[in-house]
Amino acid sequence: MATNDSDNGGAREGFFRRLRAKLNKPDSWLSFDLANLFRGRAIDAAVLEELETRLLTADVGVEATEAILEALAQRVRRKELDDVDALVDALKNAIFEILEPCAKPLDVTGSRRPFVLLVVGVNGSGKTTTIGKLAQRLHEEGKSVVLAAGDTFRAAAIEQLGVWADRTGAAMVAQQAGADPAAVVFDALQSARSRGTQVLICDTAGRLQNQSHLMDELRKVKRVIQRADPSAPHEVLLVLDANQGQNALVQAREFHEAVGVTGLALTKLDGTAKGGIVVAIARQLRLPIRYIGIGEGAEDFGVFDARGFADALVEGAEPAA
Repeated sequence: MATNDSDNGGAREGFFRRLRAKLNKPDSWLSFDLANLFRGRAIDAAVLEELETRLLTADVGVEATEAILEALAQRVRRKELDDVDALVDALKNAIFEILEPCAKPLDVTGSRRPFVLLVVGVNGSGKTTTIGKLAQRLHEEGKSVVLAAGDTFRAAAIEQLGVWADRTGAAMVAQQAGADPAAVVFDALQSARSRGTQVLICDTAGRLQNQSHLMDELRKVKRVIQRADPSAPHEVLLVLDANQGQNALVQAREFHEAVGVTGLALTKLDGTAKGGIVVAIARQLRLPIRYIGIGEGAEDFGVFDARGFADALVEGAEPAA
């Protein structure tokens, strides 16, 4: 399992404890009271049918659910799952096997300076907050950061990014609201080069995936970056709101087709009882999942860990002390 997280062990453990609690509130579709539901019952076709309903209702999706149930059914036929504990462990492992190929942490080290990260997503997905939290992580790792205020449609977005820049010690390049986003990003890249900055994070305006003129503008921003540095952007990070459920898959496909998404950040997992959407995305898109967010605080933003997430999704909240 690849983690490569800069957090110390205690911080990482605390993050996944909070994740487990927030994914498994009393209205959680998948894991709430899962063990008690099946305890004392033979693990048979009826149990698997009930589990199928839970998986589908938790937004795991048809494709991933079929893969998980087939893996479990094979083990049932081999009489390997003879009690609920074995079933729960097998379920965690089946989910982990889907997630693990996507657990690829973002690596900003190497010879590319600045490492150019273009952040995209729909309105309200949490892009600017994700940028701020990422800038804070990089700052704590000792890396220099420039933020490009490429969301020029909203003056509030520029102001919000400025607050994060002040908080994290990052430099920020911005123009007035309504300026050409591609020009802002180009200026930021030139500034980052002149400063010898290690990472440039470019914000962009939120847009729906079906707004063709705005998607064209996003392509323009990427072309301008590539004129200045043919190897850039080195990461196109799509921020998805987990509350969007299956619609997040549609968004990801459209953004990937438009600008070539290379990584995902999944936000607002604290606001949904349907964390299974992460499994559906991993199964269908097979894009690297870089980060997940479970709250507003900087400590609620962490590197995606396949084993930790699978365990959190299935185990349920820890009992009160």
